[in-house]
Amino acid sequence: MPTRGVKVPSAAMSNYSVTPPTHAFPMVRIAADADTALEAVRKDEILDLFREHGAVLLRGFTTSLDGFGAFARDFCPVPVFNESGKRIVLDGASGVQSVNLGNKPFPLHPELSREPWRPDAAFFYCATPPSSGGQTTICDGIEIVRQLPETMRAEMEGRRIRYAVPATAADLQYWLGATNPDDALLADPPAQCPFTFEWHGGQLMRCFTRPLLQPSRFQGELAWGNFILFTRYLRGVKTYPVMDDWSLVPDRWVEEVKRVSDRLTVPVGWHANDIVMLDNSRFMHGRTEIVPGDGRRIATYFGYLDGVAPDPEEPPAPPWRREGFMPPQLAMRAQ
Repeated sequence: MPTRGVKVPSAAMSNYSVTPPTHAFPMVRIAADADTALEAVRKDEILDLFREHGAVLLRGFTTSLDGFGAFARDFCPVPVFNESGKRIVLDGASGVQSVNLGNKPFPLHPELSREPWRPDAAFFYCATPPSSGGQTTICDGIEIVRQLPETMRAEMEGRRIRYAVPATAADLQYWLGATNPDDALLADPPAQCPFTFEWHGGQLMRCFTRPLLQPSRFQGELAWGNFILFTRYLRGVKTYPVMDDWSLVPDRWVEEVKRVSDRLTVPVGWHANDIVMLDNSRFMHGRTEIVPGDGRRIATYFGYLDGVAPDPEEPPAPPWRREGFMPPQLAMRAQ
């Protein structure tokens, strides 16, 4: 009997099966019979499952890197470019990139939560699975918040965190139209600018804030989904992000979230042609250490879901929701 709330394919589409998520594996699994093309799964069915559960694994379908790009763009016609280092563009026309090509394990994070143009969805495609290690890990940010101590959750609710970095000439020119803006322009930037520019510690900082616990896109339930675990446990940095009053995020909060998320984190053991879809407002992802020279090849696509309203925290008509947006540093370099 199907689990309540999980749709199963009709008899006409019985060349694949749908397995509901469990606590041990919190993803909907759509598994193909032999030689079933990816196009056999109806888009509306995938989207319904994605909206409800936030994580979908498609396994056993025949596809390719080109097929993955077309599949992802069908859901998210506008891609989001990730400018972080050690990535390569695999298909510029479709917006498909590699994952970070280093070997380090990565703590949990939502993709590009460190920028105002955080994508709605994160897609991953396994072209060549690792022979050992290199597993992608996932964790439900809603479940993290549910399992926090009630008193700590109450302390966190309503608080905001600040992402602040030194403003570059490229930032100032792109967002303000001037590399040496006066105080009036700094105090009143254009409506489409997602940042405030503030002097702090003798430096002009480019800043934006978000709720520490932010509602997920489709459930509206509070989720832990930010860059704090990544910076604390990979970079060893406590000063980015910070609380909106510039104080440090309390160690005891971060340590408790780490304990809870470690308990909830699940690895995805990659098979060739696997595709994973994650609600980037709800699920975080990371990875285990990669064995050098293993041949692991994972592609990514990040984008904005077609027909889904922008995050209410975004400014009106943001430029990143238009085709061809590049982060300012790259945009200025290309001119």
